[in-house]
Order: sequence, then C-alpha cells, then structure tokens
Amino acid sequence: MGKDYYKILGIQKGSSDEDIKKAYRKLALKYHPDKNKAKDAEEKFKEVAEAYEVLSDKKKRDVYDRYGEEGLKGRSNGGSNGPTTFTYEFHGDPRATFAQFFGNSNPFASFFDMGDPFESSLFANDDFFQPFGLGSRHGLGSAFRSHSFNVHSPLKKEKAQDPPIEHDLYVTLDEIYSGCTKKMKISRRVTGTDGKSKKEDKYVSINVKPGWKSGTKVTFQKEGDQVPGKIPSDIVFIIRDKPHPLYRREGSDLRFTARLTLKQALCGVVFEVPTMGGEKLRISTMQEIIKPTTVKRVTGYGLPFPKEPSRKGDLLIAFDIKFPEKLTPTQKELLADLLPSP
Repeated sequence: MGKDYYKILGIQKGSSDEDIKKAYRKLALKYHPDKNKAKDAEEKFKEVAEAYEVLSDKKKRDVYDRYGEEGLKGRSNGGSNGPTTFTYEFHGDPRATFAQFFGNSNPFASFFDMGDPFESSLFANDDFFQPFGLGSRHGLGSAFRSHSFNVHSPLKKEKAQDPPIEHDLYVTLDEIYSGCTKKMKISRRVTGTDGKSKKEDKYVSINVKPGWKSGTKVTFQKEGDQVPGKIPSDIVFIIRDKPHPLYRREGSDLRFTARLTLKQALCGVVFEVPTMGGEKLRISTMQEIIKPTTVKRVTGYGLPFPKEPSRKGDLLIAFDIKFPEKLTPTQKELLADLLPSP
C-alpha cells in the first residue's frame, strides 16, 4: 500500500486546487518543527510537503490518481490500468517547499508583532547595515538556512536570480554564550498591484543559537528587490564576533590573559579569573614558575558547542609577564647571586 496523499492533507479525492492549498497552509504551519516540538512533527511536516507537491501538480496528480504512489515513483507497471513511465521522487526538503509556498522560511512571520521601535536597520538598496539586539527576548522567531530546490519545466523559461546580498551581523561573546534574538529592518523595492515599483520596509528576526561560530550564515530567501523578469535576491546575514574586553574566542574555547609581575611569575601568586557565566575562578601559581609560554586550561568554562549547547569548551589562561624597565647595580648583583647559572 502506498501513501494516501489525500488522507495526509485531510481532503477528499477531487478537491480543488484551492482546497489543496488551504490544507497545506494549515498543516505546514501546524507541524513546522521550529514551532511544533512533538517527536513526530518533523516526519508529518515532511509528509505534508510531499503530499502537497504531488497533488498541486496536475501531471503528478493525474498519475497518482491512476496508479497510486507506486506508479508515481516508477515502482509499478500500472497493473491493469496500463503501464506508466512517469517517475517522481520527493526531493526530501520540506523546508524548501514551505519557503516556496509562503515566500518566507520563517514560520513565525505571520504572527510576529512588528510594532516595537528598533534602533538599527538594514537598507538593502543603500548597502548599509547596522545590527542590534533585544537583550533577553528569546524565541520570537528564527531564520533558516538556505535550501536549494528548484522546479525545472521544459515549457517555461526560468527566471534568473541575482547573487545573494550578504551583510555581516556582529554579535558579542555574551550573546553567543546565552543566545539572543536579533531583529533588523530591510528596505527593498517591491512591485505593487498597479505594476509600479515602491519602497517597502520589512522587519526580519534572527534567533542566534548559543555557540554559533563566526561565519555562520542565515539566509532569508527572495527578500531582495523585486525586479520584473528576475527572482528577488536572497538576503544573507553572516555571524561575526565583536571584540571582547576580556576574552578572545578560539572556536568554542575562550582565551583570557592574566597580567603578572616578574616577581609574581617567579614566586607565585593567587588571583581570580572571571568567567562568562559570572563565576570567578581562584587560580594559584604558588607551586610553580610561570613562563611567558605557560597556558592553563580550565575545562567547561568556554562557549557552548553549537550542536551540543549543554557542553562547553574550555577557558585558556595565558600570561603576560611584565618585566622591570631597569635594574640598579645592586639589584642586578642580588639577582645574579640568587638565580641559577645556565
């Protein structure tokens, strides 16, 4: 028995194209994995996308109605209804189907309140962008990665799409540590119902996940200027690290530099090192000599791992030893007597 696409969408055989679209719209929003955290949501989301792609296409639907899923996917000779050489295989990317249908890959877009004032904006036409964040307001939506799925038809000339418009999105290490929501305004040209081009401002939201690495790309599909005869460009935001006053990022590890005097490096010292979580680590060097190349590693006090945020990288403590500018003859003599010969 093959899949019953009509049953999956909850419609009757012979339903109109509009009924198919309404059913998909409702179920795609219901089962989108970024909104629905049920264990089976992702699988249902995929089944709904496959059912819609078959039933919304007249040729696929005709073959499916005659031969079922087996005949549609070329795994049957059609039985008593006659052979079919038609072959279709779902591309396996329900997010691409969602983005193509809604014109936006964000499932929260239609529910998001854009009435709040914002302090930063993206002007796509002026090639000017300044990001900003909203502190602890998490979970207001997310952007999805770019999906490459195109429908090719030999009877229709495909539109060209301009290259993606890329912008750097700078985030602090504190925002990377906890995760944050970034929102910005896109100014673009759109074509109205009267055929005239006009400027439109649109707000988009990016949910920055804890531990995201510098260089991570977030794509909003077809959000560029609308130009007749062309597919709007994708808008791509690239995560970049803002400099931090205390730490330098090395993957998921953080490097902190402790500044010691030569006396402290040689004789030992107890000092505190701040952490991203707010704790202070007590570090003692009383039992060792600190060299300029010494690095201490404290496990689990770095940044979250992007794919496993419950685990964290390490805190690396390096040392900057301040040597005296000059020594008196007496001091030199004392050091010569105290320090071992080569």
